Amino acid sequence: MFPFNFFPFNKDMKNKLQQMKPDEIDQFIKGILGNVMPAQSESTLNSHDFVNHFRPQPSQQANSLNASAFETHDAVFVRIPIKEESHLKDLQIYHTANQLMVEHIPKRDDKHSIKLPAMVKKKGSTAKYKDGILEIKLIKSHDIQYSQIDVTEI
Repeated sequence: MFPFNFFPFNKDMKNKLQQMKPDEIDQFIKGILGNVMPAQSESTLNSHDFVNHFRPQPSQQANSLNASAFETHDAVFVRIPIKEESHLKDLQIYHTANQLMVEHIPKRDDKHSIKLPAMVKKKGSTAKYKDGILEIKLIKSHDIQYSQIDVTEI
């Protein structure tokens, strides 16, 4: 049972919720979701649509590169097909702990961001071009530092 004695609920709210009928609860939930997602309010709510609405979508720029990222035990690999070898002269590659940025490909003003499947180290990355594929190898970071946060009662 939900602990209704905690903020923001009070005794009146608990009594109201206990006296509500299932149809009223259903209408209440649909009303809230209709305010959050107005396009869905006219039709019946589909659970798959609801889940997909909040799922992060890959960036269109990363898709335009047709890049693929995968991890092994020790490294993260990103493979980017490059049609023209002449693009490698202007290409710039940067990375953070969880993201790879590729600039100046295929056009000079283009910037692409690729989410990495695992955290990587700052140093030790390499990039090789062979047979029309640019392969970037980033070393996985196994030293993830966690900090505990204590909760105190007020």
